Amino acid sequence: MRDFSTQAYIDLLDALRASEYEFQTFYQFLLAPQKRSAILRHDVDIMPHNSLVFAKIEQNKGIAATYFFRIVDQSFRPSFIQEISALDHEIGYHYEDMNICKGNLEAAWQSFKTNLARIREIVPVQTACMHGSPLSRFDNRDLWKKFDYRDEGIIGEPYFDIDFSRVFYLSDTGRRWNHKDASLRDKVESPFQIKIQNTNHLIQLIREGKMPDQMMINTHPQRWNDNLIPWTRELVWQSTKNQVKKLVVK
Repeated sequence: MRDFSTQAYIDLLDALRASEYEFQTFYQFLLAPQKRSAILRHDVDIMPHNSLVFAKIEQNKGIAATYFFRIVDQSFRPSFIQEISALDHEIGYHYEDMNICKGNLEAAWQSFKTNLARIREIVPVQTACMHGSPLSRFDNRDLWKKFDYRDEGIIGEPYFDIDFSRVFYLSDTGRRWNHKDASLRDKVESPFQIKIQNTNHLIQLIREGKMPDQMMINTHPQRWNDNLIPWTRELVWQSTKNQVKKLVVK
């Protein structure tokens, strides 16, 4: 099986279900976390049509997930947001306002409120999650050093409202699972020391009962494709980006 294909994602969902994980959106987990829970989080950085493919797969399996949309044109497509929401998935704001406003806290706060309102004109939004903005020197989470997202009715932000000492965080950032050199900000402090080679290996670990009871699994759907041409294009592009990220990390 080719990794980062749609079929690989389907197999991952099936392995989680067979291992009796309860699928939860981020919002559901905040309200009532299950003892054995898989929080499916999707960061819609670009190519929202790929996210719609994921959303339909999940809906057909009776699974609800969380989709965080950026405000930029490559992500913010109202028709896709509406359709994914209509499939009973949660929509959140994937904010990058510190990057947009070049580190100006006051301007970033106004930008956050304005952009959140734009998404709320389409669907209800109760959660937000920072966009890593890997090529920016600004960390979007720094906005909360002065302001509070709860003032705008946001009840949770994963990097602040999940205890990652108990919840295993798993991300495909860099087109690799929890690869530290491929991620500048999309990572957490964690006691879990689990090295995952690829999606097949992850599925094997799940089936063998070697994964924690609570997990947040973060995917970027633009990376997953059954068509060989866009799959190869994403592989080459992400490999190039990873080399740049590795230099920045060092």
